[in-house]
Amino acid sequence: MARTIDRNTHQANIRASDHSARLSRRLVHHQALHDPQCEPRNRLRWLKPLQAWQTQRLERSFARFLQDPARRPAASFFLSDVYGDRDFSQRDADIAKVMPMMQRLLPSALVATVTDGIELGVLTHALDLRMAQVLQNLAPRRRKIDEALYAQAYREAGLRRLRARQIALIDHVGQGLASALRMPGVSMLLRLSRVPARAAGLGELQLFLERGFEAFAGLDDAQGFLADIRQHESAAMARLFAGEADPFRLD
Repeated sequence: MARTIDRNTHQANIRASDHSARLSRRLVHHQALHDPQCEPRNRLRWLKPLQAWQTQRLERSFARFLQDPARRPAASFFLSDVYGDRDFSQRDADIAKVMPMMQRLLPSALVATVTDGIELGVLTHALDLRMAQVLQNLAPRRRKIDEALYAQAYREAGLRRLRARQIALIDHVGQGLASALRMPGVSMLLRLSRVPARAAGLGELQLFLERGFEAFAGLDDAQGFLADIRQHESAAMARLFAGEADPFRLD
């Protein structure tokens, strides 16, 4: 029995170490990717208009979720904290400061969810930079994006496998938050850490976790909600690569 406990503890420590190492790598990538000195494409004229257009597109695609009282909080959380164009630099700086504490106090599965969120941000920004460069090449004198131009740039940018990974990460973050709600003591831990987190200057990270928990707490069918997002985004991706008209239509 003791050997079984020791073995389980050892495996848990290995998983925690793996999550911590992965999180460290993602934070380094995030910092480098957003630094105009390291990545000059951050200065491209098309980057901000592209990100704004994508946010508006997501709001249109999520309209049916936002109109459903049960799904509205989770949909709003995805738009504001997971898949929107919000500046996450303070949240990610918070995470960098508290990585050792996170590893000790938070369940490894929740650390993995935070890491998935960081990876999603890194991948999304990397794809945006590539799209902004393509838009600069395709339309150096235009000022506005429309659906046809966006679709053309999307196809030219390519990277279907990474686009699929982006959609998978959206699902992973949602699944992780939904699962964390069932972990004993996690909700209490968040409540107890609220004041210390703010005092330590970690308010953005705390708010991210609290908003995620609150959003999913009232969601009766988290699996169905996430499946709908995954299905719609995957179908839109396939239509964009196929050159179909109205790629973002709601089926």
